[in-house]
Amino acid sequence: MHADQNERLTRVGPGTPGGQLLRRYWQPVALLDEFDPALDPRMAIRPVKAVRLLGQDLVLFRNADGAFGLLDRDCPHRGADLAFGRHEGDGLRCPFHGWKFDITGQCTQTPAEPAGSTLCTRIRQRSYPLLEKAGVLFAWLGPEGQEPPPFPALDCFAAPATHSFAFKGLWHCNWLQAFEVGIDPAHASFLHRFFHDEGLEESYGRQFRGASLGELDGQRLPMTKVMREFDQPDISFESMPYGLRLTALRPINDAITHVRVTNAVFPQTFVIPLSETMTITQMHVPVDDTRNYWYAFFTSFAEPVDKTTMRNQRLEAVTLPDYIPKAGQHNQWGFNAEEQRDRTYLGMGESDINVHDQWACESMGAIQDRTREHLGTTDKVIMANRRNLLKAIEAVAAGEPAPALGNPTLASQRFGPDTVDGIAPTATWAQWWRDAVAAKRANAPWPAAADVPAPPPAPATAP
Repeated sequence: MHADQNERLTRVGPGTPGGQLLRRYWQPVALLDEFDPALDPRMAIRPVKAVRLLGQDLVLFRNADGAFGLLDRDCPHRGADLAFGRHEGDGLRCPFHGWKFDITGQCTQTPAEPAGSTLCTRIRQRSYPLLEKAGVLFAWLGPEGQEPPPFPALDCFAAPATHSFAFKGLWHCNWLQAFEVGIDPAHASFLHRFFHDEGLEESYGRQFRGASLGELDGQRLPMTKVMREFDQPDISFESMPYGLRLTALRPINDAITHVRVTNAVFPQTFVIPLSETMTITQMHVPVDDTRNYWYAFFTSFAEPVDKTTMRNQRLEAVTLPDYIPKAGQHNQWGFNAEEQRDRTYLGMGESDINVHDQWACESMGAIQDRTREHLGTTDKVIMANRRNLLKAIEAVAAGEPAPALGNPTLASQRFGPDTVDGIAPTATWAQWWRDAVAAKRANAPWPAAADVPAPPPAPATAP
């Protein structure tokens, strides 16, 4: 890759080609949990948060009616920081000269002006559309006056609150190298390799610790065993309206093949299985060029999500209120040489694989220098996604519509998308996974799961 291409892919600030593309999509701005006084006592007094998103400084606040507003952070009067504004129930007041703004950005008071002044009626701070979905506030930072696309109708947003849970964490690196880990089917056999398998009864909420769907010789296979012992996947991908559908096949014997189907939802979301009945939809959202938040949405197609367990598992790894990981370059991501020798391939913990991915991404540097890469056959999805990104950046720069879920026609369609991790008959794996996801949807307790059209029948000869 040429250096100028890497710049276009990774820079996200206002006016940058990559930033202009990402601003055509709804972006997570905060968890609703961040306004919960039980997790952040400050919110009981003053529900205001400074936010940085796509290289822009913003202020997010909730008024006394429970409605949220997202405004540019610099006061339109003299540029003071509205994140320090006085929260007055019906608006946010700049302490510099008392100018007050409601959640729409409309200035409602300019108290130092002469009596009868109508200046405030002509002042409006830029505000950004917000939507609350699946426990997360989403913002649209596109061109002012342009209508945002419909909010994506993905499974994680269609599921009821009882069957979904959201969490996030900060990584100190560019968004793209973080996202590329999630669409790399080969890395799990190495980066997340465990030398010993745990009992499946303790696997709830933990990636790669559950069992793959199906059985071999009457036994369920832990995902850790499959990833460890079958580390040369046959990777393929298909172009889909929403992005790419990825398939990784790991032949176990002549009769049985492990099938893992995942998805890359353009431009920054991937959808993967967590277990037989739960999926992870993960978005990597740029704070700026050198930091990103991952937002993970856990969606259950069976029993309600145990949110307390899921939250407590993940709170062990971060510090509040900003969801900053406890592990990082400052403490070598918790590296333990004895563990690397005896228990895990990486040596950075067995309870949470998130730190494994964090190390891989952050150790590349704040912005990976892709001119130094030597890509292989297993990187075919990475290369395809980069081509799609560059093409989309050029299209938006030329005034064309953003692709995939940035397109209003496509955004409102239900795609799912479907995922599976399981043991299939080698000869009919292509039909097997379609039947498996159809059964999962048919048995789901929330009706919207059935709204997604079934994947088309497998071709007569599986590719």
